[in-house]
Amino acid sequence: MELIDAVSSRYSARAFLPDEVPGETVRRMLDRAAQAPSGGNLQPWHVYALGGDALQDLIRDVATQLPGNPRGEPAEYDVYPPSLKEPYRTRRYRCGEDLYAAIDIPREDKLGRLRQFAKNLTCFGAPVCLFFAIDRSMGRNQWAHLGMFMQTVMLLAREEGLHTCAQEAWSAWHETVGRHLSLPDELMLYCGMALGFADEQAPINRWRTERAPRDEWCTLRGFGPA
Repeated sequence: MELIDAVSSRYSARAFLPDEVPGETVRRMLDRAAQAPSGGNLQPWHVYALGGDALQDLIRDVATQLPGNPRGEPAEYDVYPPSLKEPYRTRRYRCGEDLYAAIDIPREDKLGRLRQFAKNLTCFGAPVCLFFAIDRSMGRNQWAHLGMFMQTVMLLAREEGLHTCAQEAWSAWHETVGRHLSLPDELMLYCGMALGFADEQAPINRWRTERAPRDEWCTLRGFGPA
């Protein structure tokens, strides 16, 4: 697969087929992703890959706790800034509305929306979930480098015919996830990433988020007229 095809065909899949992803495929992807850049070659990423019974044990543990603790555990970081300004607020709102519209869940159906969100905690049916953590001593720069590593994983997944969905929803269950991963105290869980074969027939996998035109976020100088 050409790189441009991997980039253009990547999307956040929210419905997966149960088909197994071979361990060798996961190992190959992660070995190649380790070529991602990082300042000073710190390589600040820590990855835990769960599949099979290990993943199902985690999913069942969270499902058992969810009815009595729907909000999860005390957060260690803000997924979004407390007060989003424009245009970011509108982009986030539109993303959510378009997602639920794609699966015919209206705004007034609060329970339906909660049920859909809870599917995050089943990895949307994916057979593999990668969990990404970073040393608590690291700063903003190293968090950016972790992000570059994750993007590399996503593109390599497309080369393997797989899809992904990065899931910050897991950060709300960092204590439970940490127990299942035997995560050392010095590491902070950032997020999970569902990995598998996307169910291309699922309506939720047929919509795409809108992207702002280049003129909204890019300034070009010294290139002449377009």
